[in-house]
Amino acid sequence: SRMLSTEVKILSDGNMKMDGGSMFGSMPKLSWENTVPTDRKNRITLGLNCLLLQIGGKNILVDTGIGPKDHEKNKEALGLVPSRLLKGLRNLGIRPKDINKVVLTDLQFDHSGGCTRMDRAGNLVATFPKAEYYVQRKCWDSASNLNERNMDKHDVDDYQPLFEKGQLEMLDGDSEIMPGLQVIRTDGCADGHQVVLFNHGGERIVFLGDLIPTHHHLNLGVISAFDHAPEKTLEQKRFILEEAEKQGWLLVFAHGHDTKAGYLEKRNSTTYLRPIEFE
Repeated sequence: SRMLSTEVKILSDGNMKMDGGSMFGSMPKLSWENTVPTDRKNRITLGLNCLLLQIGGKNILVDTGIGPKDHEKNKEALGLVPSRLLKGLRNLGIRPKDINKVVLTDLQFDHSGGCTRMDRAGNLVATFPKAEYYVQRKCWDSASNLNERNMDKHDVDDYQPLFEKGQLEMLDGDSEIMPGLQVIRTDGCADGHQVVLFNHGGERIVFLGDLIPTHHHLNLGVISAFDHAPEKTLEQKRFILEEAEKQGWLLVFAHGHDTKAGYLEKRNSTTYLRPIEFE
């Protein structure tokens, strides 16, 4: 099977557990329980995947996992293991100060928790001190005015310190961050959510964030109960998957656990995923 190129690495910040019913939305348990194992509390295991892209001597990180901050209140409920992202980077010889840009699909804690950390004096500081962090302005507005539905999914400590230090770059809609790297705003799953497209040296990759969090969500009708506007998600999924199939994009699933990436292939008139291995 095809390996990823040297410029692309999928890194894990560990796993978390989420309620299976919530992740499958309106799809009844009967139709998914045989394909996805659940624990006694009906939770399924989700990966916390991030992408490292190396373009023209720059290191770009897409999403940051839950991160190393103390998550006492969530540790038990989410079945968290210690954060692994920085260790994964270190194994590649990359220190936090070597990261030039961080692109966030959204500001929910499982994507942006690793953006900040506590320093020795107990202050919140940017984990990647020299990086510009990119987020949709619409996402920032929503994360700054939380309501009862999205409050539990955000922790202002993940992004407020970046804003205060001027490290947060606001994007307005689809944008090119640098040649070969662009984002498409897909508001369905959350206000200002964005997917990240990487097109470099023949490698074409889309990091799907929460739009299609796992390969189970390739099924157009499977839309998580957390989604802000499910009809919008459906429309965006259809569009992105058609493009991906037409252009041979590699799909990377932010919450894929056993299957983290793959290509869409058509046989007769059935589309299926050909998973790929990567180091």
